[in-house]
Amino acid sequence: METYGRFLFEFLNQFFSGFKEIIVGLWNGIINIFNIPEYYNIIQHYKNDFSISEWFLTGLAIIAILVVVGTAVVIIALFVKKYGKWRKKLLDQENLLKEIDNLNRQVEDLVSEKLKILSMKNPELDINTDGVGTVAERAALASEAKGEEVIDPNVESRFSKLTVIDQEFAKYKQKDYGNSFTLPEFCFKFRNFAASQLGLYYSEKLIRLFVSAIASTKLVILQGISGTGKTSISLAWGNFLKHPSCVVPVQPSWRDRTDIVGYLNEFTKKFNETDFLSYLYEAGYTDEVYTVILDEMNLARVEYYFAEMLSILEMHNPKDWKIEVVQSTWPTDPKRLIKGKLQIPTNTWYIGTINNDDSTFMVTDKVYDRAMPIDIDEKGKAFEATNVEPMNVNYSYLNELFEKAISEYAMSPETLKKIDAMDDYTIKHFRVAFGNRIVKHMRKFVPVYVACGGDETEAVDYFMAKKVLRKFEGLNLALIKDEIDGYINFLDKTFGKGKMSECIEFLLRLKKMS
Repeated sequence: METYGRFLFEFLNQFFSGFKEIIVGLWNGIINIFNIPEYYNIIQHYKNDFSISEWFLTGLAIIAILVVVGTAVVIIALFVKKYGKWRKKLLDQENLLKEIDNLNRQVEDLVSEKLKILSMKNPELDINTDGVGTVAERAALASEAKGEEVIDPNVESRFSKLTVIDQEFAKYKQKDYGNSFTLPEFCFKFRNFAASQLGLYYSEKLIRLFVSAIASTKLVILQGISGTGKTSISLAWGNFLKHPSCVVPVQPSWRDRTDIVGYLNEFTKKFNETDFLSYLYEAGYTDEVYTVILDEMNLARVEYYFAEMLSILEMHNPKDWKIEVVQSTWPTDPKRLIKGKLQIPTNTWYIGTINNDDSTFMVTDKVYDRAMPIDIDEKGKAFEATNVEPMNVNYSYLNELFEKAISEYAMSPETLKKIDAMDDYTIKHFRVAFGNRIVKHMRKFVPVYVACGGDETEAVDYFMAKKVLRKFEGLNLALIKDEIDGYINFLDKTFGKGKMSECIEFLLRLKKMS
């Protein structure tokens, strides 16, 4: 055992002596660095042999040493300062957590004390003040204390607004309005209704774009500077069709779908229904056109509060357009709420208005790819309008017009070939491509635009500028600047000189920004 003790001592001594040598060596190194007398002695020893140039070099060497030492000192000082700030922040966080914990305990004590007082004032409440359990239990007791009613699932409905709609439409039969208008007539009537009845003036092209966007997708985005009539045209559309649009003012605090659909109050068992939910529910009863306006939709992140709707509306079969409102089923639930799910009606469109400024979020590609954006940048010019009254329109008839236009005015093979060439050029020179979803939208948008009285190339030009070239804004403009002139020449050569004016105007604006 004595021999092993010597072994262990020598073994550990070898290890710890290394630490000692490191510390001693570091200390000796620091002493040598700052040993000013030794520097002086060395200079004294060699000074008689120095020429003027060598004295100059010696001065530079001294300056270099001072710079290195100064830099090292500054770095160490910054490190110590940063560590001090980090340590202080950590201590502040710990103190804050302790303070929050103390406040939580005080709140629990106050709630317990309040319930004791309520128990003494109202013995019939039968409040248990000995260890008032969970937060949910305390909130439920507090709701009772306030006199809030708890719904009986076998007697009352937790959906007050939807139940009223069921009652109003109990004997409702879908109406056939015998519509016979064409798409050009429809556009003419809408434009003149807005001018004659509302004093809103829009160009023929904008009306065609709006109707074509409605035909191509369920989500339309109106963008542009404030005051150009983005919300007005959406409201005019609802008034024209005798169904006032449901305006949903988006709030910056919105984070999920409960902000737009509503939520179930777990304490009272009542569902907090939004106007949006009620509007969708009513639309399901009819064969008429309904419109939801998401006013300033990018005040919050669209892909947060509207994500579920974006996914649902992309499903191929409308029968799969269902949103879960509640997880459980009650006997008194509204009749169109099947197993807690609501069928999203196909006769409803969603129109979002956006302003791009410092107070808003950027609309992502995920949203733009699913929507049809329309720019409204100019104030409408007044014209002599024909007096047009609002009209009843069957959604099924309007949809038939869209389907007929898509079939009869399908994009020509020549135009499709030009678009393929444009796609190849865009991929090769800008590394930007567009998927099947955008092509699907274009095959609806362009034919309907033509059926409304527009030109095919004009429709392709607008669609490509707003849906594809818009993606260039996310590229490094300095790198693509030299490619823009070549792209403009390609467009003029492929589609005709100046035919792709929207695309060319967008590209020239990018070039100025780069």
